Amino acid sequence: MTGIVTLTAAGAIDATYRVGTLRRGAFARADSYAREVSGKGVNVSAALAAGGADTAAVVVLGTDDVRFARAGLTAPLLRIVEVPGATRVNTSIIDAGGATTKVNAPTPPLSPEAWDATISALGVELAARTSPWLVISGSLPELAGTGALVDLAAVRAIAREHGARVAVDTSGAALDALLADPVGIDLLTPNAEELSATVGRPLDTLGDVVTAAREIVSRGVTTVLASLGADGLIAVTADHEVFARAEAPSVANTAGAGDAALAGFLLGLTREPAAGVDPLAVAAASAAEWGAHAVAHASTIVEGPPLGIRAVIETTPDLSHALTDEGQA
Repeated sequence: MTGIVTLTAAGAIDATYRVGTLRRGAFARADSYAREVSGKGVNVSAALAAGGADTAAVVVLGTDDVRFARAGLTAPLLRIVEVPGATRVNTSIIDAGGATTKVNAPTPPLSPEAWDATISALGVELAARTSPWLVISGSLPELAGTGALVDLAAVRAIAREHGARVAVDTSGAALDALLADPVGIDLLTPNAEELSATVGRPLDTLGDVVTAAREIVSRGVTTVLASLGADGLIAVTADHEVFARAEAPSVANTAGAGDAALAGFLLGLTREPAAGVDPLAVAAASAAEWGAHAVAHASTIVEGPPLGIRAVIETTPDLSHALTDEGQA
């Protein structure tokens, strides 16, 4: 099976509080509290492992939290690059109605030495796998002393060196920098809001999303997988689009659904499709099922495959269909 290596250059500790009611400016006592090593690449690798894939998560963590990380459920997947101090904490507060309020800590800068160590760890993991995927996930830190984000040129170079296909799930300045030179990116996974910001206009219908995705494809990206939140998702290539949607058995925590959907898409792509079956449809269905599976989990780390969840697939979707959700995942 194809190996998949994820990069989380800004690792995190996820803290999740469950409260009955959340009111601005008021005191609330949590009904429960959970803490786990996270970051988008770690979440992706956890879902991949739950689906039976060979995966490793290269993640930058503060030394203060390494002992905690090595005792967690994801410990076997982690390839930790240690930096001084504590890891940033991202906080989710989920009320009794299922609404999630999320506050992410700022991303601390990374020293040149730590960035070099991160690149080296990626090289080791990619070299250990045949025809691997490299998934670049989450926010990117600044390179200390430069005022600029770490340069992904070295990451893309090491991917080419090891024949790795590249998937990217990031936003903001990091996404803008990648889209300035996107040739060689095999898969890009924005949500509707990020895609809208990239093309500079609102996306009101499925057709608007497809048109925007094709603009990105025309720049050199092979496939765009656009998450539309409760509306589902759509995979778009230069000449083909597939829409997929799956019902979640319940909604416990929406954080991490996009990470699970990306993992599901890669799991679908790495399967050998039956004769006559569209591989893009298989991957899109798998993405929708894993995303629905994730929102039923209390934590951002999913356990086990999405049993009993089946996606509805449309290989000729109605492009006039109006979007009802903001598309965030």
